[in-house]
Amino acid sequence: MKFVILAVLLALFIAFVVMVVKAAIHWRWYHITSAVIAMLLAIILLFPTAGVLKSRQAWHKIKEELETRLQQVESENEQLLYGDTSDPATSVGMNSLSLKLSKIGTEAGRRWRNLQMANVDPEGQVTLREPQEAVVPGVEPDANAAAAEPLIPVGLIVYGFAEGKFPELERPVPMVYLGEFKVTASGPGAVSILPTVPLERNQVNAISSGNARSWSLYEMLPLDGHDPFVAEGSKPDDDNVLGRVDDKLVNMILQKASPETRAKYLQDGKRGAPENPSARWVKIKFEKKYTIDVDSPEQRGALEGGFFDNNGRSVDSRLQRSDGGSVSFAVGDTLVLKEEAAKQLTDTEKVATLVDTYYLRPLNDYRYVLRRIRLQIQELDVRIAEMEYEKQVLQTATAATVSMLAKGQTEKLKLEQDLAQYQVEHKALKSYHSNVSESLRQMREASSALYRSNFELLRRIQELASSAALTET
Repeated sequence: MKFVILAVLLALFIAFVVMVVKAAIHWRWYHITSAVIAMLLAIILLFPTAGVLKSRQAWHKIKEELETRLQQVESENEQLLYGDTSDPATSVGMNSLSLKLSKIGTEAGRRWRNLQMANVDPEGQVTLREPQEAVVPGVEPDANAAAAEPLIPVGLIVYGFAEGKFPELERPVPMVYLGEFKVTASGPGAVSILPTVPLERNQVNAISSGNARSWSLYEMLPLDGHDPFVAEGSKPDDDNVLGRVDDKLVNMILQKASPETRAKYLQDGKRGAPENPSARWVKIKFEKKYTIDVDSPEQRGALEGGFFDNNGRSVDSRLQRSDGGSVSFAVGDTLVLKEEAAKQLTDTEKVATLVDTYYLRPLNDYRYVLRRIRLQIQELDVRIAEMEYEKQVLQTATAATVSMLAKGQTEKLKLEQDLAQYQVEHKALKSYHSNVSESLRQMREASSALYRSNFELLRRIQELASSAALTET
């Protein structure tokens, strides 16, 4: 192929020379020079052009390979994020798992796991320590470890759980509730907590007997829910509105509970018409378009009174929607809600029809009434402290204002005295200036008269001198 190209170029060059020679009789020298230079440049630039085309072809091939790989990576990334809908075993993507994890973290708040109990003093104060990290030979410990922040903020109210082994799980999980505590001291790797209220007998026994060697501390009491007891991979259907309950898990966790309590968990979400109105939920089907407000205009933290207001609307900003705070339903959509709310839609507003009735276990509220009162008292104490601080700030500001007024009055008196003195001095200087000006005027007049007198005397002297010179002659 190279020789063919060279032959073509040689033929073109020969043809060009022949044409130039034949046209030389009609062309001038600059025509011939321009044509020769153009031909040489065309031949010379042909080789870089060929190299560029070859490089472009290689880069285009690489681009096509990278685009193919990008499509594969995007497909894999989409599958990881949203799951594979064609395969039920891998249908849960990272976004769904992250949302579930975020929901659990929101409900639990901050938490500190695997804390080892060091000792318990007679007053009931418990000291917990983080497990020591293994020392690697040849690696010096971090010199800034001693300057690290406290493990838990001092004064924080936490809830303690004794950890234990759970089947099919390697990491210890909370098993026994040990009570509510207040952090009295905290360091980089240790914390001391004191019960806020007297502990129950079983909690005292668990701590004193040494069975609660490993602790978990939670900033908030975990919220009760339906999803943790639903079998993994189970889907809602007409008989189980939440999905199939994991009987093995419920019997394992509630093995010491009463049969009535276990029955409530085992029947959770099943079709039926329970006698307890608080457990009676119904499925409705919308016959008209409808919009429900789910976010409250009020916003506050979950520690200030819960996640929802009295109407069931979310007040915690982490739970509120970003699309206006309302949910819209189209014709044919189904919804499961409490019976009294369903009657409002089916009987009063007549936008939906009843489909079926289900039993949903009433969720437990693990917060104690005393805890609510204690939180209110703490809030009032904080408010009193804020008011005292504001009062102190106002008193300090008032004292500073009075001091500034007194200082300003003193400065005003001094400025008035300075003004009076300035006026006196200004008057004296003005009088002195008038006197000096008058003296200067008189001196100028005297000097002018003296100058005229001297000039007249000089003129007479000159006349006498000229007359004396004439006499001598």
